[in-house]
Amino acid sequence: MVPLSAVLITKNEEDTLKDAIASVAFCDEIVVVDAGSTDRTEFVAREAGARVIVNAPWPGFVAQRNVAVDAARHDWVLALDADERITTALREEIQAGRERGFAYAGYRIPRAAFYLGTWIRATDWWPDPQVRLFDRRRARWEGELVHESVRVRGKLGRLRAEMAHYPYKSVSDHLRKIDRYTTLWAQQMHGAGRRARTIDLIFAPNWAFFRNYFLKRGFLLGRAGLTVSALNAYYTYTKLAKLDELRMNGAPAPPEEPPSRGENPTRE
Repeated sequence: MVPLSAVLITKNEEDTLKDAIASVAFCDEIVVVDAGSTDRTEFVAREAGARVIVNAPWPGFVAQRNVAVDAARHDWVLALDADERITTALREEIQAGRERGFAYAGYRIPRAAFYLGTWIRATDWWPDPQVRLFDRRRARWEGELVHESVRVRGKLGRLRAEMAHYPYKSVSDHLRKIDRYTTLWAQQMHGAGRRARTIDLIFAPNWAFFRNYFLKRGFLLGRAGLTVSALNAYYTYTKLAKLDELRMNGAPAPPEEPPSRGENPTRE
């Protein structure tokens, strides 16, 4: 069977980390790279059987994720966050791949978010494929301040079973994440020389709502689909407004810090 390391990065994840680690207990080892948590995250990780490495101050998402990958004892890596879970079906599919030998350099895994009491299998949030299982000899995390991803040198396979994602505790938590990530996005785009036009501010949020609610069937999810669609539109407007603000006043955005939970507050 192919040896497999599970790797996680954390910052103040004491409420969610235990279940995440339990979901990858089938792996040969579990590595947690912590960014200097001030709660019981490190204790929870060690108690759950993980090997903990503290890497602080926070170096950024891409650098921290690659620290975790490099710290693994095995070349095949399964990466997840504290608000994600490897489901039973996904575990069985991964185990079957380990037994016969992985045929690809990495695998995309569909990710389903649980939000407002329902699984979001519509809107831009679905199927949200993530490359999380890969051979580190042929893969590396890449990206800038937001939307980091694994770049694989070689062919990618696709798993059928879902990874479960619990991104927000509440709508208020969702809004806080939107505020944080739109700031990072605006900072990144401003540095790259991008500008927000008036037509972008008018058209992009409306298109985001129409795409999410109608084209991607958010209406089938009832009020949850309406909320996701509306907040995706709000996310789109807010990031563009912040980008325009940077153009107007030339002030740099605050330095990047890790959010306490999750990766990105929405997908476009």
